[in-house]
Amino acid sequence: FLMERKTHVKINRKEVMLAKLRKGCSCTPQKLKNFLMDFFPVLRWLPKYRCKEYIWGDVMSGLVIGIILVPQAIAYSLLAGLKPIYSLYTSFFANIIYFLMGTSRHVSVGIFSLISLMVGQVVDRELLLAGFDLNDDAPPASGDGSLQNDNLSSTTAFNLTIVGINAECGKECYAIGIATALTFMAGVYQVLMGIFRLGFVSMYLSESVLDGFATGASLTILTAQVKYLIGIKIPRSQGHGMLVITWINIFRNISQANLCDVITSAICIVVLVTAKELGDRYKHKLKFPLPTELVVIVVATLVSHYGKLNELYASSVSGAIPTGFIPPKVPEFNLMLRVALDALPLAIVSFVFTVSLSEMFAKKYAYTIRANQEMFAVGFCNIIPSFFHSFATSAALAKTLVKTSTGCQTQISGVISAMVVLLVLLFLAPLFYSLQKCVLACIIIVSLRGALRKFRDVPARYHVNKVDTLVWVVTMSASALVSTEIGLLVGIVFSMLCIIVRTQRPRTALLGQIQDTSFYEDDLEYENLTTVPKVKIFRFEAPLYYANRNYFLKSLYRLTNLDPNLEAARRKKYEKKEKQHLKKGNHRTANGLGIRETTLQLVPKQIDFQALVVDCSSISFLDTTGVNTLKEILKDYKNLNISVLLACCNPSVIDSLKRGGYFGKDFGCMREMLFYSIHNAVLFAKDQK
Repeated sequence: FLMERKTHVKINRKEVMLAKLRKGCSCTPQKLKNFLMDFFPVLRWLPKYRCKEYIWGDVMSGLVIGIILVPQAIAYSLLAGLKPIYSLYTSFFANIIYFLMGTSRHVSVGIFSLISLMVGQVVDRELLLAGFDLNDDAPPASGDGSLQNDNLSSTTAFNLTIVGINAECGKECYAIGIATALTFMAGVYQVLMGIFRLGFVSMYLSESVLDGFATGASLTILTAQVKYLIGIKIPRSQGHGMLVITWINIFRNISQANLCDVITSAICIVVLVTAKELGDRYKHKLKFPLPTELVVIVVATLVSHYGKLNELYASSVSGAIPTGFIPPKVPEFNLMLRVALDALPLAIVSFVFTVSLSEMFAKKYAYTIRANQEMFAVGFCNIIPSFFHSFATSAALAKTLVKTSTGCQTQISGVISAMVVLLVLLFLAPLFYSLQKCVLACIIIVSLRGALRKFRDVPARYHVNKVDTLVWVVTMSASALVSTEIGLLVGIVFSMLCIIVRTQRPRTALLGQIQDTSFYEDDLEYENLTTVPKVKIFRFEAPLYYANRNYFLKSLYRLTNLDPNLEAARRKKYEKKEKQHLKKGNHRTANGLGIRETTLQLVPKQIDFQALVVDCSSISFLDTTGVNTLKEILKDYKNLNISVLLACCNPSVIDSLKRGGYFGKDFGCMREMLFYSIHNAVLFAKDQK
């Protein structure tokens, strides 16, 4: 039987588009109010804020995150190749802007190790191209805590008119100029993606790609910090293969290791790892995480200052961190052109991490986020701070987990964290003058524990899905051994190729009947299935399109043990020979048989079926090549007196077959060619003579 299809009203797309444009371009007070409340979600939830219920959790989590942010901001400045003050600016502005524009109640937006690394790689490359020495590791200035004390004694000054900076600009000035231009462009891309609703781009970054990318980048981050751990001065490698080159340089210069830095690093890592492990083990008993990083930084700074580790043992220290705010400055347009391409992967990675974390915690705490608004939020978290000497930001998993574990309810906690950073910016920054860089490196390396632990999950991942494990390994290897941007691109392309290969060579099977039922399954996978006499049931578990057409035909011919084209050619050849013998008046055929026996001989022994049922339940769509392929097998098998029946086709496939003329002009044969279940097709085939 054939089910009646519903008649769908044809939509005039032109009128729909015009109606949407009219609605979008109209402006009423109510519409303006809704637009502002959608663009600034804080206007919706802040008036409904339950102060007595939420305030304690928000204040507590805000203080804890603020305390964690300060040492991380100073440490991640090493990754970005910038001064610590710029990391503090970034943390401050990102929290304030996301408070106004974000739709997630829990994510912590600010500096993120992976984003800092991507910024740092672009900054280092442009510094080299501009002629600066990346290995300028001069002794710190004896800073007075003011913002005017920016230029180090060994910083080279260049008149950078070639890139649009007409005044003399030192290394630090040029580095932050590159970082802000890169950040501005990344923010512009994110806002444009929000306007054109291109959030679907994130779908092409699978979990395996993201995990592999993060793990590979973590290896790069770890490698970049080793020289600070042991206090050696080696060239900062750039370009492809940075990880390998850096390790070669480390082993070549290992004899120059600073004993003071090695001892300090060993102590700090032991303390940090022990505290983290204890915190993880007893987190259900602790009301909030231990501020281990802050304690380590305070103690290390005091020891370095009073022990005069820089003067006596040449241990590298952070140097002067100015207080206050530098006057805002528009990012250089010519620098934007230089880094426009680099900003694209930065924008995508920043957005994907933010949205994925937002969705994860929204699902966990039963509320919804708007992915498009998140795109705007993270975009403006990059655009606006770029005018205030800040660099790119993203949501960070570790800090978000800490926020939720300490009672965070809303983004009020982000404002509290920003106030803690502001306190450091205005008053406390100069106190970190004597902080050793090896301590910052220890904080960065210990923070990578989560990403590096992914190596332990490889066997379990392999057990679940071998292809996803291969995607993870390829993405991780490319990100670590080539570069982070190339690694991300390789991961996306390789994962898409895996999907294409899966559809090009999908599973195929001949089905048998489950005894005493109307159900059919793979004859090779299940025991005690009954073969249906005179009927072959073929299943193809993928869409049928141009890329897998040949595989479809080869699999069909192999499993049914019959190639209709070869069989038809063999028969024609045989008939031709018989006619030649008959014309000569020889009633005995070429093989010595009579005419009646020849007629029997024309029916080959290997054809043991009279109907072919194609199970289309796994065929999600057909393209033109797919339709033509089905028409081809229909014709070829018909020449051998074998009927082809289609079962379990979805409406999309049926429509494609109708448009392609599979059922003829008037669709009169549909009832004899199309069935809604395999069993119906089998019963019809059995009833045929």
